[in-house]
Amino acid sequence: MLVKDKLEAVLNVGLRVPSIMLLEVLYRWDVSSFFQKIQRSSLNNNPLFQYKYLALYLHYVGYILSLVLLTLPRQHLVKLYLYVLTALLLFAGHQVSRDYVRSELDSGYEGPLYLEALSLNRFSTALIAQLVVCTLCSCVMQTKRIWLFSAHLLPLVARLCLVPLETIVFINRFAMIFTGLEVIYFLASNLLVPYNLAKTAYRELVQVVEVYGLLALGMSLWNQLVLPVLFMCFWLVLFALQIYTYFSSRDKPTSRERLLFLFLTSIAECCSTPYSLLGLVFTVSFVALGVLTLCKFYLQGYRAFMNDNTMHRGMTEGITLLILAVQTGLIELQVIHRAFLLSIILFIVVASILQSMLEIADPIVLALGASRDKSLWKHFRAVSLCLFLLVFPAYMAYMICQFFHMDFWLLIIISSSILTSLQVLGTLLIYILFMVEEVRKEPVQNMDDVIYYVNGTYRLLEFLVALVVVAYGVSETVFGEWTVMGSTIIFIHSYYNVWLRAQLGWQSFLMRRDAVNKIKSLPTASDLQLEQYNDICAICYQDMKSAVITPCSHFFHAGCLKKWLYVQETCPLCHKQLKSQSQPANATAAPAQDILPANPNPAEAGQGEPVAEENKTVTQNGVPVEESQARSSSSHANPDPEPEGQAEEGGQ
Repeated sequence: MLVKDKLEAVLNVGLRVPSIMLLEVLYRWDVSSFFQKIQRSSLNNNPLFQYKYLALYLHYVGYILSLVLLTLPRQHLVKLYLYVLTALLLFAGHQVSRDYVRSELDSGYEGPLYLEALSLNRFSTALIAQLVVCTLCSCVMQTKRIWLFSAHLLPLVARLCLVPLETIVFINRFAMIFTGLEVIYFLASNLLVPYNLAKTAYRELVQVVEVYGLLALGMSLWNQLVLPVLFMCFWLVLFALQIYTYFSSRDKPTSRERLLFLFLTSIAECCSTPYSLLGLVFTVSFVALGVLTLCKFYLQGYRAFMNDNTMHRGMTEGITLLILAVQTGLIELQVIHRAFLLSIILFIVVASILQSMLEIADPIVLALGASRDKSLWKHFRAVSLCLFLLVFPAYMAYMICQFFHMDFWLLIIISSSILTSLQVLGTLLIYILFMVEEVRKEPVQNMDDVIYYVNGTYRLLEFLVALVVVAYGVSETVFGEWTVMGSTIIFIHSYYNVWLRAQLGWQSFLMRRDAVNKIKSLPTASDLQLEQYNDICAICYQDMKSAVITPCSHFFHAGCLKKWLYVQETCPLCHKQLKSQSQPANATAAPAQDILPANPNPAEAGQGEPVAEENKTVTQNGVPVEESQARSSSSHANPDPEPEGQAEEGGQ
């Protein structure tokens, strides 16, 4: 059953590709220029070329027929192709009979067949071919009345009966006319079938629109026709035909530079109409999806398909190509200009794919560095992909600068590749810091500060790159040619990539400064207090050699509490507000009886409420972690504070 479903899916796509090919041909065919060429040629006096408006009407009828074939249900589409195949087989049978009659007339032999070997050989070959045609027609039409397709056997039967050759010519014509009458009768008997199909389709469309609306109708047609796969197959066929046409007309091999130019010009030839442009868009989307899927599989194996991200499906790259093509008027350009413009557009698409790959790899690489997984193969895959994402965007930016003159637009394009390399460099540095901490077998006290400085450094570099792009654009606008589009792009780039980056960076700095000030205002626990407390840090679950004490008498590592204060100003255990105190950092802590008693069995402290109540993000070793992870970790290790009465009894 699975094979049957796959076969039906393949037929549903493959049988509709010719309809889009016909739309492509009709769009490229200029009727007016065609008739102008006819008027300048010797065919001007032919009656078939005198009715220009009739040809125009037939041109539009071709559009309608193509759309009908595109939207026809699969069962009726299969029947239509079977009918067309039967007609082609009948035409092949007629050709075999005509060739046989011509060969007999050329030989001039009218005697018995068995007396001449060549005549018997010609007769046997034609008879076998006609029997094959009749059998195939009977199988395709699913009928046992094979005589309906046997009219072309009449010349052979006549030759076997020693009928004169001149008479065999008339018999062959009669067989052709009889077959034509059969076809006309079949068409006349099914003349109302298209009308009935259109009537039924219209009734179903009206019902769907009344019940579900136009959007549901569009989604239903989109799923039934499988338009993305259909247009991708159409474009691949068009591209293959273009490549085959080029190589079939070439005798000598092509150089490497010529192959790159051939690739770009072939793509440019295959996006000269709206239909082929849509095919290229969907093809790029599927290629991007394949690359991103391969990236996830390379990093995580088969586990990558268990948590599929709907954001990484390749549609971003396809939509980017479509917007750029429409904005630049791609299909209206000449082939050479279109090829050069496509090289820039494809560069932007590849840069978008690399950015999506980084979005996939970044959390996996950081999680692998923070974990205790010692699989060298996993680490090799993560590091090798990061090195590829570090080197390849820079190489792309270098290569495109070799082909094009540097201007504001080119600088915007290559800046995305530079930013990708900078982000990968920051990810690799944080990964190395995590691995160093893992080798030392103990947490580094200032690791959070180091990670913050690393993140701040490459964020600053990103900000400087964006600032250079804006400065270059402003200078080019002031001292060069001013355009509305260029000024608009500069304004948008300044707002999103300069102003917002600076604002976010300043807010992050202020939050960190406030957290540091709050930590400095809290008292530091003495060795005696740590010995009496005798518990682990409720945030990182590590032993405490040093700690700070909150106003609610809870002990935490200073670094751990500082990361928590980046998010909210409450105690991680009891959710009381942590207000800044006036006493210095080394002030004496609260009395020993106010400290929570030691918890001899921390594993029993899983009955408390969750640590965080709002949908916020915490940081773990400088890496953002979702609130759901914080809740899952706190549910089995963070104890709730005991009531004050019990705490005093325990202290006494």
